[in-house]
Amino acid sequence: MVSNSYIHIPFCKAKCNYCSFTSFPCVEKIPAYMFSLYKEISQNYKNEKLDTLYIGGGTPSIVPVNFIEKLIKKFGFTENYECTIEVNPDDVYSELISSYLNFGINRVSMGVQSFNDSILNSINRRHNSKSALKAIEIVNKSGINNLSIDLIYGLPDQSLDDFIKDINISVNLPITHISLYGLKIDENCYFALHPPENLPDDDLQADMYLAACSILESHGFYQYEISNFAKTNCHSKHNLNYWNNNTYYGFGVAAHGYCDGYRYYNTNSIDKYIQDPTVSEFAHFLSSQEKLQEEIFLGLRKTQGININNINNKYNIDFYKLYCNIIQKYTPEFLVLSDDYLKFTRKGFMLSNVILADFI
Repeated sequence: MVSNSYIHIPFCKAKCNYCSFTSFPCVEKIPAYMFSLYKEISQNYKNEKLDTLYIGGGTPSIVPVNFIEKLIKKFGFTENYECTIEVNPDDVYSELISSYLNFGINRVSMGVQSFNDSILNSINRRHNSKSALKAIEIVNKSGINNLSIDLIYGLPDQSLDDFIKDINISVNLPITHISLYGLKIDENCYFALHPPENLPDDDLQADMYLAACSILESHGFYQYEISNFAKTNCHSKHNLNYWNNNTYYGFGVAAHGYCDGYRYYNTNSIDKYIQDPTVSEFAHFLSSQEKLQEEIFLGLRKTQGININNINNKYNIDFYKLYCNIIQKYTPEFLVLSDDYLKFTRKGFMLSNVILADFI
């Protein structure tokens, strides 16, 4: 049974310079897209009560509220559900957040990225620091008391002091969760075609990450995953579902899902999706070996790591015997064994892609 769902809203008023997500500045297509989205949900959602629903993008907060209300009403929820919507600070006003609350949304994720106006301008964000702070205040006063913000480090011309200032501002705000992302320049984004100057090097990015971890921890934000920090009991239930390798629906253009042993994703063409939202672009049934690899890859992202005994029982393997060379190669500097859990050290998190490649 599937009890979690992701919904992709692919519209933005403007594309950020670092963004390679599937998003489009064609807001005139919102009505047609939303009706196709409702159609996909009606065909594929099996009426389970959801533990989590995450509405991401793109920029869901630019969609008229009547469409969001109809979207939420498509689903049933468990008693202690989590329903998150992503917002841009520029879109936030009191009536919008009050409407979200009335619809059953109880968590907001805000793309702040930085409180430095010069840096925000260089990455083509629509908001400035003042509007971000105002938006956070509005959400806090609305009755939605579970608010997450995103910050990016490694941005053009960003110094260590710049990023530490962002972190220090953040820990004194009425927020419950912070996601930190190192700048990654993928194909098809503006920065890939127009490489920015004065990017922080790997060593400086590592210093930024470690400084942020230390400051956040000292202010009551515990790290539960490579990039995510939360106040007590305020972790993202939806994201933990991914890292625990559990099932979820994916609805919308370019959305990914994992149901009945299949990983699937929808077309990334908005016109194709509007024409027929019920056909997946790709679906692959995972072998037992692929499931094991994903369990390791996803589970090691968590600070708790992976439970060796559970994996042995689930996949009928001897984990230590199968991966002893890799474990010995990276312990104790990057990996640590504790109470049958294998997990990264904080230093290991910074090399996680290299180490995980060895496992897979």
